[in-house]
Amino acid sequence: MRKFLFLMGSARSGGNTEELARQAAAHLPSDAAQQWLHLRDLPLPDFQDVRHVPGTVYSQPTGNERVLLDATLEATDLVIASPLYWYSVSAATKLYLDYWSGWLRVPGADFKARMRGKTMWAISAISEEDPARADPLLGTLKISADYMGMHWGGELLGYANRPGDILADEKALGEAKCFFALSG
Repeated sequence: MRKFLFLMGSARSGGNTEELARQAAAHLPSDAAQQWLHLRDLPLPDFQDVRHVPGTVYSQPTGNERVLLDATLEATDLVIASPLYWYSVSAATKLYLDYWSGWLRVPGADFKARMRGKTMWAISAISEEDPARADPLLGTLKISADYMGMHWGGELLGYANRPGDILADEKALGEAKCFFALSG
């Protein structure tokens, strides 16, 4: 059974990116499990890179970090839903990805081995009419997936600037209907 983890990276609730993700998720098979987490509701402290500090070992995650690690490892499909913020992923999404560096080194987590073979997807609302403006966001996610041995499922981009604008993007809404069926 496939289990989709939708990670919402927006700084606001119910934004255009989330709406686009929900439009796509509505067309998943009924036997596909869905878990929705908002990164703003699971704040993480700044990531501390201690891999080169002699004698330091990354400790077992607790709190919000544990919730995110467990949900990430339990999913078969990881859907990063981040608006395009300054031509990349949101700060909350980037911080989540930074934590992967630590999870790679948590004793017993076997993070990279357990991520291998999963599928990563990207959903984003962009306020630029040129979809190439999202290339840095997509590059961040594609290269991260590749590094982890994950499959790239694809990207779903929609044009939206003000709240609710995504509902006027007929092209994106049409693509959302078959996004998970045709990709991956």
